[in-house]
Amino acid sequence: MATLAKKWRSCTCAVRLVSRTSAPRLAAVRAIRLPASPKSVCHLHLKSAQLPAICQHIQTYSTATVNVASIEDRVVKICKAYDKINADKLTLDSHFMNDLGLDSLDHVEIIMGIEDEFGFEIPDADSEKLLRPRDIVQYIANKQEED
Repeated sequence: MATLAKKWRSCTCAVRLVSRTSAPRLAAVRAIRLPASPKSVCHLHLKSAQLPAICQHIQTYSTATVNVASIEDRVVKICKAYDKINADKLTLDSHFMNDLGLDSLDHVEIIMGIEDEFGFEIPDADSEKLLRPRDIVQYIANKQEED
């Protein structure tokens, strides 16, 4: 019974991951390919409240250029929101451990916040190298250019 529960849990986690990552992209591609008419919006069976979310994904996935300034703003906002960081000391070149006095658990929590904000998972091997907000910005910009 425990094995069945573990398999069920892993299956639901996989479904959640796919729905978080693939579904918005598919909706964006579908919205891009449809002609711009009110009939096409009805064809998607979308409520008007869902349209801004699709427009956000269209902007994110359809443009080839990456706006580094907006990534910087979002990363700094997440870092400032973390309660153990002194906002006055925070710059893009601040080292999390040396300059801001964070430990490894704090670093993991910041990385998790970044993952939630940008909607993709950062592997542990890569997250260990992201020790400054500027490193995170560069990693995200490179990741978005690859996609």
